[in-house]
Amino acid sequence: MPKIASISTYKPPYTLDQTNIEQLTKELFQDKIAQLDRLLKVFENGDIETRNFCVPLEWHRTDHTFEERNDIYIDLATKYSVEVIQACLQNTVFLQNAIDPNEIDAIIFVSTTGISTPSIDARVMNHLPFSDRMKRIPLWGLGCAGGAAGVSRAFDYCKAHPTEKVLVVCVELCSLTFQPNDFSKSNLIGASLFADGAACVLVCGDEANVSTKRPVPHIINTASKWMPDSENVMGWDIKNSGLHVVFSKSIPSIISSWLGPFIDEFFTEQQLTKEQLDHFVAHPGGKKVLKAYEDTLHLTEDQTSISRDVLRNHGNMSSPTVLYVLEQFMQTENKKEAIGLLVALGPGFCGEAVLLNWGD
Repeated sequence: MPKIASISTYKPPYTLDQTNIEQLTKELFQDKIAQLDRLLKVFENGDIETRNFCVPLEWHRTDHTFEERNDIYIDLATKYSVEVIQACLQNTVFLQNAIDPNEIDAIIFVSTTGISTPSIDARVMNHLPFSDRMKRIPLWGLGCAGGAAGVSRAFDYCKAHPTEKVLVVCVELCSLTFQPNDFSKSNLIGASLFADGAACVLVCGDEANVSTKRPVPHIINTASKWMPDSENVMGWDIKNSGLHVVFSKSIPSIISSWLGPFIDEFFTEQQLTKEQLDHFVAHPGGKKVLKAYEDTLHLTEDQTSISRDVLRNHGNMSSPTVLYVLEQFMQTENKKEAIGLLVALGPGFCGEAVLLNWGD
């Protein structure tokens, strides 16, 4: 079972109160959206208090071209990746010894909020002393499911290469995608919910020479699920002005009807029951999404408390968010053999589940 030996997250520089973001959104959309005051209650009802952005709030008062937004994305996604990778490889909370970048065999880079060719991982390699033989595996378009999917693909890689070490790096700069001239309800909901963040995990094969100081999660197995003809549930409309969010109001009901059977099937395959689950590491897509998780998987609010905490303090950062939740679980004292389930959903419409077992 490959293990998650280390993890780190990154906090972008501008910490903004939800009330301030709501006020600016109201100013920008005044007289542009019918019943705006009623719709703005989504800011107050979403259980989010603060979010972190890569640009100051005032930046959104002026128009910006797709080119300008994307140039900032490339620059800052590279910078944040470098910082979060260094923090992960030097995180002696988990690692007995810091790991040199040239020991890394592969990097899986996950993002959906900007476009770059070569991909950001290639640019990162100019700033850190990685081997020039390192394998690059960029993943684009998975949105909120990307963090869990990246861990799943690292598991697949380490099963095939048990002596090797893989980094999964997730960076999303959702604030750069906000469209001040898009007066759709999806854009308003996105403005109330999405934020910026970065996370990195180190996944090691069974035979990799990496020692940890405390029990860390080993990956037992993973599962993927896709819903046919669901492209309009979640994603981007790509227009001349940039990326416009697609966000269906049916997402909570889809989770309620679709996620439960998928997880039941996965647990049955692994000869487990949901009653054996100690930790539920959920991507907090939003307040209603967490409630749907609880209802369909018969969870208590205590089991989703860390996800709620991440949502409250960071908002939904898309792909890295579930890794912020995982980091908090890994920082607590976990008994050996504790069972965890890491779950995230995203465009496709799709789900990714990762079954974890804490051990040495």
